[in-house]
Amino acid sequence: MNRRSKAPPSFAALVQAWFAEYLTHQRALSSHTIAAYRDSFVLFLEFAEVHLGKSPAKMTLADMTPELIMAFLEHLERQRHNCIRSRNARLAALRSFLKFAAHRDVASLHVIERALSVPVKRFERPMFSYLSREEMLAVIGNPDASWLSQRDHALFLLMYNTGARVSEIIGVKVGDVVLDEGSACAHLCGKGRKQRSVPLWRSTAKVIRAWLKVNPELQPTSPLFTNRNGHAMTRANVALRLTLAAGNATETCPSIAERHISPHTIRHATAMHLLQAGVDISVIALWLGHESPVTTHHYIEADLNMKERALARLHEPQTRIQRYRAPESLINFLKAL
Repeated sequence: MNRRSKAPPSFAALVQAWFAEYLTHQRALSSHTIAAYRDSFVLFLEFAEVHLGKSPAKMTLADMTPELIMAFLEHLERQRHNCIRSRNARLAALRSFLKFAAHRDVASLHVIERALSVPVKRFERPMFSYLSREEMLAVIGNPDASWLSQRDHALFLLMYNTGARVSEIIGVKVGDVVLDEGSACAHLCGKGRKQRSVPLWRSTAKVIRAWLKVNPELQPTSPLFTNRNGHAMTRANVALRLTLAAGNATETCPSIAERHISPHTIRHATAMHLLQAGVDISVIALWLGHESPVTTHHYIEADLNMKERALARLHEPQTRIQRYRAPESLINFLKAL
């Protein structure tokens, strides 16, 4: 008597297993990555429901055709105005699911292989936008006696000192900042839960101490920077406060007026200023928490002053190169050998 072959898992079961088992337990991805994958799938399922006329619960792997995926990606670019990087990130989430499904539903391999044939879209990498030291100091500003002003001043100063990503800075707890004299540092948790420690300037440590005195209720496990309700600041909150600070900085630094300044612009400024100060590129990579120094090398491409200094070492085509003539003492020494 032949055993009945086991029925393949449903599409819904595969999605749930991908999130609950594979991403969470087997890969142990961070909550930020899982949230990004979740958002990608919600967008895809909502689009598929309209495009196919069936609810997500009734979808099958066979519905994930290259045509549907391409239509979804076009929708992201044209209707949702996503940049190509965001488009490729959504596609990466779908590809991760399909590769997982290939191990759980072997009978659908031909369908999965076709869906995986959708390529990522190439794009031109823009030049880094960063602030000069004068512009950065204007944005950080001088705080007044208000709670918001002191918080924003401490926030932007710590971001500039550490080069932290916005997700890292809003995740900093009071206990993550060591303010001991001579060994002040901040412990950051970056992408992939990679932790790093960054030393603090004396001025930064002083400002953080003053901020904690203003907020004596903060515990070691409390967020270092909170909103008015005592909750950790959000990405949008930080971006909004930075926009306001940049607007105020235009009074003393007009060059900021036409600039689009985001929290990542401060990170770029930190990297560029370290590079211009002669800090080794490998140290900057560790400072920023880059997984590969290749990422850090892009800052060299953006530093026009460094290129100009390199160019100054070359002789211009019209310049007649002077032949080197050794001093007579050296010639005499060599002839005597």
